[in-house]
Amino acid sequence: MNGFRSGEVLLGDLATGQLTQLCQVAGLSEADTAAYRGVLIESLGASAGRPLALPPPSRTFLSDDHSPVEFSLAFLPGRAPDLRVLVEPGCSSGDDLAENGRAGLQAIHAMADRWGFSTNQLDRLEDLFFPGSPQGPLALWCALELRPGGVPGVKVYLNPSANGADRAAETIREALARLGHHQAFDSLPRAEGFPFFALDLGDWDAPRVKVYLKHPGLSPTEAGSLARMTPAPGREGLEEFFRTVGDLPAPGELGADDEGTDRLTGRPALTCHSFTETASGLPSGYTLHVPVRDYVRHDGEARERAVAVLRGNGMDSTALDRALAAVSPRPLGDGVGLIAYLALVHQRGRPLRVTVYVSSEAYETRPPRETLPTRDRVRARL
Repeated sequence: MNGFRSGEVLLGDLATGQLTQLCQVAGLSEADTAAYRGVLIESLGASAGRPLALPPPSRTFLSDDHSPVEFSLAFLPGRAPDLRVLVEPGCSSGDDLAENGRAGLQAIHAMADRWGFSTNQLDRLEDLFFPGSPQGPLALWCALELRPGGVPGVKVYLNPSANGADRAAETIREALARLGHHQAFDSLPRAEGFPFFALDLGDWDAPRVKVYLKHPGLSPTEAGSLARMTPAPGREGLEEFFRTVGDLPAPGELGADDEGTDRLTGRPALTCHSFTETASGLPSGYTLHVPVRDYVRHDGEARERAVAVLRGNGMDSTALDRALAAVSPRPLGDGVGLIAYLALVHQRGRPLRVTVYVSSEAYETRPPRETLPTRDRVRARL
C-alpha cells in the first residue's frame, strides 16, 4: 500500500482529489473541474466507492500498481498543458474481460448520449474487439481530454489481441479497412506486436484512427526511422528525444565492448501512427513513447529527463513540478513509476508537443532501483 494513502480513503476520492489539483495546473475553471470530477466518478462505476485498503478492483494493465486511472499532460510552447485522464470504465468487473468490455461499451454509449456524439465507428468494430471469450490484457480504456466548457474529447483504446495475439495483425488490418483506411496497414513499419487500436470519438477537428506498435530493443537510429507520416518529422529530433529519455550513450561514447548499450533492453518503446484521411494511405501523425520508468533509478531522474526534453523544445517545465506535487506528496527519490512514459508527438499541421504520463499510484509505490547496469558500465569506462 502506498504510504501516503490512508486505507479509509476511497478510490474515487483519491482520483478526484488528484484530478482537482491537476485541473488547476491546466488552468481549467472551477465549474469545469466540478463537471470532470463527476465524469471521472461515473467512469469508475462501483469501483469509485471501493476503499484503498482493499486490493485493486481488477489487475488492470493500465498501470503498474493496477490503478484504473492514469493522467497525462500535453505540453506546447507558451501555454498551460492540456490535461487528459485515462480510465478503465469496466474495472468493477474484476478480471472478467468479457464483462469488462460490455461495461466499457455501455460507458462510452452513455457518454455519447450525454454529449451528443456518434459511436458509429466503434459500433462497426464491435465484433472484432469484443468476442465472446476475449484474450489479452484489456478490453476497453477511455481517455478524456479535459477541455474548457465541461465537454471532453473522447478517445477509446481497444485490444487488437482480443481474438488471440496471433490474429492481432489481421484484426488491425480489418479494422482499418472497415473505417475506410484500406491502404493504411501496409504503410506501417515492422514491429513485434500491436498493443492498442484507438479511435477519436465526438468533437475533434480531424478525428484520428491510431495504431500502436511495440518495438523491443529499439535504438535511437531506429526510433528516428519509423515515422511514415508526411511531411516526415526530423530524425535528429526524434533520436535526441529517444537518447535523452532512455539515457542512452551517444555514438561517440560507445566502445568495442558496449554492444547493445545504445538500445532499450527493458520494457519496449511504442510508436503510434495516426490516420486522419483515407486517400494517401499514409499516417498524418507519429508519436514515440518511451517507458521512462524502466530506465531511471527513481522519479527524480525521470523528472530531470522530462525537464530536459521540455526545455529543449521551448516548453515551460514549471507546470510539470506542480502536476507531480498534485498527484503525490512523496519525495521523487523515494520511488519509481510516478512518471510512466514520455512521448514526443508529431501531427501534421500542428506544433510539436511533449506528453508526460503520470501514474495515480493509488495502491503502491515501487521502490527506487540501486543501479542501471547497462548505462553504468558505459559511464564507468568514460
